[in-house]
Amino acid sequence: MTTRVKFLALVALVLIAGAAGGWWWWQGRSALPDGIATANGRIEAETVQIATRTGGRVMEVMVAEGDLVAAGQVLARVDTSELEAMRRGALAQEAAAREAVNTVLAQIVQRESELKYADQALERARTLLGNGHISQQEVDQRQTTRETAAAALAAVRAQLANAENTVLAAAAEVGRIATLINDSTLTAPIAGRVQYRLAEPGEVVAAGGRVLTLLNLGDVYMTVFLPTGSVGRVLIGAEARIVLDAAPEFVIPASVSFVAADAQFTPREVETRSERDKLMFRVKLKIDPALLAQHIDKVRTGLPGEAYVMMAPPVPWPTMLEVRLPQQP
Repeated sequence: MTTRVKFLALVALVLIAGAAGGWWWWQGRSALPDGIATANGRIEAETVQIATRTGGRVMEVMVAEGDLVAAGQVLARVDTSELEAMRRGALAQEAAAREAVNTVLAQIVQRESELKYADQALERARTLLGNGHISQQEVDQRQTTRETAAAALAAVRAQLANAENTVLAAAAEVGRIATLINDSTLTAPIAGRVQYRLAEPGEVVAAGGRVLTLLNLGDVYMTVFLPTGSVGRVLIGAEARIVLDAAPEFVIPASVSFVAADAQFTPREVETRSERDKLMFRVKLKIDPALLAQHIDKVRTGLPGEAYVMMAPPVPWPTMLEVRLPQQP
């Protein structure tokens, strides 16, 4: 057999295999009950941006792209030298404010003693006036002295309120700076996978500058677009199945978590079976977080696949769409 004949025979086998695969795929789709809608989509996950609250120099980044991280795990640290200096200044201001309160308290004791003495002097003067030993003018002078002492006490008590408020403000500033220092240690708010490492040690980032991007592997879903004739029968909470192109042997269970209220034109990246389906509704199919936790090391985003959505009234799932998941190690 010549080389040309062998090549033609190989091409014929490939075409036959492709035709057989296409026939099997079409037969599988055409065998679906009327109560199941199909659409294409990609696996997605919510992203979480890990950013700095204040500007500063990145001291260290402890994770690499692709790493799985646990909630609360330390991811990176930003230099806090300037914040530590601010904190020491705020502590000094708080100490000075507390000392001012102590000074005002001592003044209150003094003014209270002066008022007490003025009350006693006034009482004695009134007694002496009744006995005819002093004049009314002296009593009036004692009355004025008493009123002056009372006013001085009221003023110093007002100073105490201001001094205490100053202490509260200084303590609040110390707490604010302490919070900023704590926030300079960046931790993972959720369990997930590092998608991007956006800053390296030594780089200076502004306030709100992103250092890492995490994928929330507890919130994984596929977004699909269904035509009006199908979406009208899709209910929130309805069952769905996802079959990924990369692993067609597995059938992943999901449920409808969102159905758009407004239609939109078919996005360019979405393939439809009919050119008539111009207006589509966005539908979100969410995978159970408990299931994701069991297979978290296998979760990958961006993978294309096909979704099957149960419409109302529900019908039994065909054998080809019964749930099949990877075996646990």
